[in-house]
Amino acid sequence: MNRKYTGFVPLSLSELDTLTQELSRLLGTQHPPVIIPGEAIIGIEAVAAGIAAPGRTILNIVTGPYGSLFGEWLERGGATVAQVKVSFDQVVTVEEVAAAIERYQPVALSFVQAEVVTGGSNPAEEIFKLARRHHLITVTDSVSAVGGEALNVDEWEVDFAVIGAQKALAGPNGVSAVSISPRGWAFLESNERAPRNSILSLLDIKPSPDGTAPLRVPPNIPVLEARALIEALEAVAEEGLSQVIKRHERAAASAIAGISELGLEAWQKDSRHYSTLTTTVRINDEQLLLIKQPMGIVAPGDGELFGQLLRINHFGTNASRDSVESAVQTLARLLKQDAGQAVQAVRQVWSDAE
Repeated sequence: MNRKYTGFVPLSLSELDTLTQELSRLLGTQHPPVIIPGEAIIGIEAVAAGIAAPGRTILNIVTGPYGSLFGEWLERGGATVAQVKVSFDQVVTVEEVAAAIERYQPVALSFVQAEVVTGGSNPAEEIFKLARRHHLITVTDSVSAVGGEALNVDEWEVDFAVIGAQKALAGPNGVSAVSISPRGWAFLESNERAPRNSILSLLDIKPSPDGTAPLRVPPNIPVLEARALIEALEAVAEEGLSQVIKRHERAAASAIAGISELGLEAWQKDSRHYSTLTTTVRINDEQLLLIKQPMGIVAPGDGELFGQLLRINHFGTNASRDSVESAVQTLARLLKQDAGQAVQAVRQVWSDAE
């Protein structure tokens, strides 16, 4: 039987328009985001390269390893980096940020919204309100947060928000986006050191100022990943973003109930700031919990956190009761405990939240 080869079908302008519209709707912004042809770490580095310059003091909040990396990229670009760093088992407080702003008088502020590596979630809305009062340019790494918690770009006046689809949105990791406000574009354009003719250049892919559609699809956008992202965004729209967020909240609450029944404690110290995407479990020298490879959605700590915590990655399609139950059963097996009561705790919390 002969198969007819139809050939490669390029991404159409209509598909690109759908992608940007869905992203704008997701983020609550009237300004179309720029599409990044790769994993979101490229967008994060591009923002750092675009805003960093000698003479600019930028307040960088470090509550996990990605915040540390962003600070290094800012310093590489010549910026003076004022750092607020806290222990990775807690998040920053608004009071700490306010004190740092008064002390360092920065022109911009950057932070990671939700830390999937540490299981903490920074008080994003309050930080943005504080930054607005001081007229600061704001940068958020919301790669993990988007879809798992609120991110209202225009309402909160966020200048740079980097997002990815591979966490709460249950999408691909080969394409991402950066939402940039008019103030953000002006801040980029005022930096003569901002990259041009580079994969890190945001200015090279700036949308037209009058909002008209491009004449052609940028050739560097990965077609299959773009189509997969469109499907993921349409699935989120169909379920409803608020429902997606609530599903992640239920997953986090039920995971906490399950680990507590097993006699385990959360890595994050303040229950008000638990991430909805991951629940991190403090190991406390419990040798039975020292795994080296992921077991389902249970994974060892990354980098310096290896041996200190375990992660339950209940995001995306795994923000479900079945996935959390399976993770709790995995932990029970490691501890050589019966999982019955822990599973029942998961089911009770999930049921109560519905």
